[in-house]
Amino acid sequence: MAIIGIDLGTSNSLAAVWSETGAELIVNALGETLTPSAVSMADDGTVLVGRAAVDRLITHPDRSVASFKRWMGSAKNTELADKSWRPEELSALVLKSLKDDVESALGTEITEAVISVPAYFNDPQRKATLDAARLAGLRVERLINEPTAAALAHGLETGDGRFLILDLGGGTFDVSLLHKYENVMEIRASAGDSSLGGNDFRDVIVQILLNRHGSADAKLESSDRARILREAEALKFKLTDASVADYEFPLGQIVCQGELTRAGFEEASASLVKRMRVPIESAIRDARIDVAKIDQIVLVGGATRMPLIRNLVTKLFGRFPLLHPRPDHAIALGAAVQAGLKHRRGALDEIIMTDVCPFTLGTAVFDPRAPDGAILSPIIERNAIVPISRENIYRTASNGQTHVDVQVLQGEHMRPSQNIEIGKISVPVPPGPAGQESIGIRFTYDINGALEVEVNVTSTGRLERKVFRNQSNLNDEELERSFTALSSIKLTPREQQENRSLIARAERLYAETLGSAREHIAQLLLEFETALKDQSNRDPDGLRKSFAASLNHFEHTIF
Repeated sequence: MAIIGIDLGTSNSLAAVWSETGAELIVNALGETLTPSAVSMADDGTVLVGRAAVDRLITHPDRSVASFKRWMGSAKNTELADKSWRPEELSALVLKSLKDDVESALGTEITEAVISVPAYFNDPQRKATLDAARLAGLRVERLINEPTAAALAHGLETGDGRFLILDLGGGTFDVSLLHKYENVMEIRASAGDSSLGGNDFRDVIVQILLNRHGSADAKLESSDRARILREAEALKFKLTDASVADYEFPLGQIVCQGELTRAGFEEASASLVKRMRVPIESAIRDARIDVAKIDQIVLVGGATRMPLIRNLVTKLFGRFPLLHPRPDHAIALGAAVQAGLKHRRGALDEIIMTDVCPFTLGTAVFDPRAPDGAILSPIIERNAIVPISRENIYRTASNGQTHVDVQVLQGEHMRPSQNIEIGKISVPVPPGPAGQESIGIRFTYDINGALEVEVNVTSTGRLERKVFRNQSNLNDEELERSFTALSSIKLTPREQQENRSLIARAERLYAETLGSAREHIAQLLLEFETALKDQSNRDPDGLRKSFAASLNHFEHTIF
C-alpha cells in the first residue's frame, strides 16, 4: 500500500507519491496539481474544495473560507452555512479531497501519509495537523518540516554540497541549511516565521488600494473583501513580470481604477522584507557556517517568484539565488521522497536523512531576579541534530519543599509564560533545606517529534518518566464527534467537480460585471446548466470546453 506525501499549504495544497521513476505529483479532478486550500458549502449540502470554493468567496462569502491553515492550533471557529467549523475540520476536508484524488489516480485505498508542516509550527499547531489527518481518514507516518522536505527534493537532484533553502509560501516563511555528502542529507539548522508569507505581501497591495480609493477605514462586506484580495493577488502576480500593472474592479458602489508600480509595491513591503532577514540570519548563525561556503541558495514556494525576494537574497549574499524549477511543487515532492524512504523504495535505500529540533525545549527554574520569579532553562537547544538526549541537574528552591513540578516548555523566550507548555511532571522529594535535594531532568527527542522526559530524584532514586508524542489536541470523544459529523458530509463527486467549478467561476464573473456583459454571462450559464440536464447530450467534454472558452474570453476582455 502506498504512503503519499502531502503539502498542506495556506494557499494551495497538493499530493505526490514515490514510484520507481521518482516522485510524481497527483492531479485533481480539474487536471491540476495545485488544489486551492479553500472550502465552500453548497446549497445541496455537499462540500466544494479548491478552485470552485475560491470563486465562491465572492458570490457566497457566508458559505466559503480560505487561508485557515494560519488558525491551526488555535480556538478560532468559522461559521459556514449555520455550522461552526474548527481549523482542523476545514483542513481535513482539503486532505480528504487530496486523498480522493490519489485513490482515483492509483486505484487503491490510501490510509497513510507524510504531511509537511512549517518548521516553526509549534506543538499545538503540529497536533492540529495530526487531528486534521485523522479526521480525513489518514494515519500520519511522519510530520516533515517544509524546508526539510524542500531540501530533500532538491538534494536528490544535485550533487554534494551545502544548500540554503528559503521557502516562502502563502502563509509561512521557513529557512533550512542542508549539508549533503556521501548519500547523507543533514539538516544543519532551521528557522522561520509562521505568520509571514505571500498573503502578507498581497495584503500590502490591499492596503495600497484601500488607501487610494478612500476605503481604508471602511468595514468591507465579505464579498468585497474577497474581491479586493483576488485583485491584489492578481496585481502581485503581474508585478512579477512587469514593472507596472493596471487594475480596474468594482468595490461597493465605486469602480477602483489605476496602476501600481513594482517600485511602489516593494517600498510598501519594506517591513516584511526586513522580517525575512531575521530567520535567514538566525539559521546561518545557528549552523555556525561561513556564508562563503554555502554552495547554492535555493528558493522554493510560489511567493519566491517575486523579484523583491531575489533582490533581498542577492543583497544579503552578493550572488543570485537559484529558483527551484518547480517552486510550488518542491515540498510535496520532498514529502513523497520521505514516504519512499519510509517504504525503503529502490534507489532510496542508501540515503540517510537527518533533521533538527526547530525549537528550544526546556523547563522553568526559580530565579528571584525575574519579575515572575522564574526563567527558562534550556535542556535541548533549537537546531540540535536529532535524535538527541540531554540532561541537566537542578536543586530544590525552598526550605521544606516536598515536591518538584517540572514544566516541559517549548520556545525561545526567557520568560516561561511566553513559551508553549507541552506538559508537566510532578515528583515527590524529601523535605529539607533549599538546595539539599538534586533532581536530574533528561529530555530525549527523536526524529518523529516524540519527546521523552525523565525526572530522577537523586537521593531516593525515584524516577518519573513520560513521553510526549505528536498526539491530538482533541480528546477521543471530540475526535469521534467531529469524525462522525464530517463522515456525513459529502464532497462533490469527482465527475461533477469540473462542472461545479465552471458554474462557480461564471457566478463570480456575473457578480463582478455589469450591463450587457453580465447579461451575456447569465445567458451562457443558463444554457450550460440546461445542457447538463439534457440526458441526450453525448459530448459533455465538448460542452465544458466551449463554456470554459467563453468564460476565458470574457475574463480577458473585461479584466
